[in-house]
Amino acid sequence: MIRGIYTAASGMLAEAVRTDVTANNLANANTAGYKKDVALSHDFAGILISRINDGPGAPVIGTLGLGAVVDNVATIHTTGMMRPTGNALDLAIDGPGFFVVVTPAGPRYTRNGAFTKNAGGELVTQAGYRVMGQAGPVWLGDGAKVAIDADGRIFVDEVEVDRLQVVDFPDRRALVKEGDSLFAAPGAAPQAGTGQVRQGMLELANVNVVAEMVTLIAGYRAYEINAKLVQTHDQLLDKAVNDVARV
Repeated sequence: MIRGIYTAASGMLAEAVRTDVTANNLANANTAGYKKDVALSHDFAGILISRINDGPGAPVIGTLGLGAVVDNVATIHTTGMMRPTGNALDLAIDGPGFFVVVTPAGPRYTRNGAFTKNAGGELVTQAGYRVMGQAGPVWLGDGAKVAIDADGRIFVDEVEVDRLQVVDFPDRRALVKEGDSLFAAPGAAPQAGTGQVRQGMLELANVNVVAEMVTLIAGYRAYEINAKLVQTHDQLLDKAVNDVARV
C-alpha cells in the first residue's frame, strides 16, 4: 500500500509538470516566434509479473509500474505559419535559422522578428536588444525606406548597409529558453542558417490551441485519477493499521 501511494503520487507530480508546460504553451499562443514545449516522461523500473503457479517457464503477464517521472521538457522547433503585417521592420525566417541579438548576458537567438527602431536608429527587439548584422548591430539611421531581401541584405533608401545574421545549430537540443522568445546556446557553436528572411511578416507560434486544450484536459483527468488512488490507498492503510492490526 505504501508503494501504491508513492506510485500514484509520482503520477500526480508528473502531470502537474505537464500541466504547467501546456499552460505556458497556451499563454504564448499569440507570441510571435514562440516554440512550444513538450514534457517527456518515463516510468520507473517495472516488476515482471508471471503466473508462478504454472511452474517454470510460465508466461509473463505484464509489468507493474513503479510510478512516472518527467525526464525532460523538450522544445519543438517546427516552423509556425507566416502572418503578413505590412510593417517593414517585421521579419520572419522561412526555414531553419535564428536572428542574433545582443543582450547584457551576451548573444542570444530568437525567431521573433517583431523589431523596431530605437532613438539611435538601430534595429532592436521589443525588449530593446540590438539585432546583429554581419558588420555588428544593424544601424538604419534616419532612412525613410527600409527593404530587406530573402538573403537578409538590408537596404536603406536603396543603399545596401548590412546583412542580417541568420544562424542555426546542428543540434537544437543545446538551446535553452530564457524568456522574451530568446534562446541561449551554452557551449554550442552557431553556423549559417539556410532559412530565407521574409519582410513585412511574422512567424506565428507553433501552438495548436485545440490540441493543447485536449492535452490540458487529459492531464487534469490523469491527475485526478492519481489523487483518487492516493486517497484510496490511504483509506486502506488506515483500515489495516486501526482495524486489522487489532485482531
